[in-house]
Amino acid sequence: MNFNSRQIMLGRISTSEEELKDIIKAWIAISIAFAIALSTSIFSSDFYLKFIIAALTVGIGFLLHELGHKIVAQMYGRSAEFRSFDNMLVLAIAMSFFGIIFAAPGAVMIFGHIDRSKAGKISAAGPAVNLALALVFLSFVFMQPSKLFRVIGYQGFFINSWLALFNMFPFWLFDGRKIFRWNKAVYFSIVAAALVFMLLHSFIPQPV
Repeated sequence: MNFNSRQIMLGRISTSEEELKDIIKAWIAISIAFAIALSTSIFSSDFYLKFIIAALTVGIGFLLHELGHKIVAQMYGRSAEFRSFDNMLVLAIAMSFFGIIFAAPGAVMIFGHIDRSKAGKISAAGPAVNLALALVFLSFVFMQPSKLFRVIGYQGFFINSWLALFNMFPFWLFDGRKIFRWNKAVYFSIVAAALVFMLLHSFIPQPV
């Protein structure tokens, strides 16, 4: 895939107006879907609060995961841009009314040949970003800030730990498939870290 839209340079990383629009679109749609699934009504103040929490936890987790792939791919000199899956975004919002979350907001499209080592490293960047974000959110829980920040920290720690683990399935289009083929030690290290984080989350009291 080649990217014909006008490129914008942010330091050494390139993007485009089309990519920025797709990022914003996916971020908003996935946040709306989670807010609907977790709220009693889309017309309540509860919905708007859940939307903010979802945007700051799930939305950031999904999108920075994908941007992690993009940045590493561009470091290897490959053209790479995020593209939203519009049909999947509509489906995610529709299914959220039934309390079902099916989130596939989009993916980073990479142009050019990539060998097994580079493909594994590019794939590992996504779960690695989620694990790093999980630790950032965990710090919110223990800094004793306002209740809202504790809730964001609690939810953000869980969702990013889960995203890291979920993406490590070693088959189909999951990141784990390419990571496992590249380096099994890295694969099992990421899986182990995600499992530890998920276990730790079960011992953290939910903010009330």
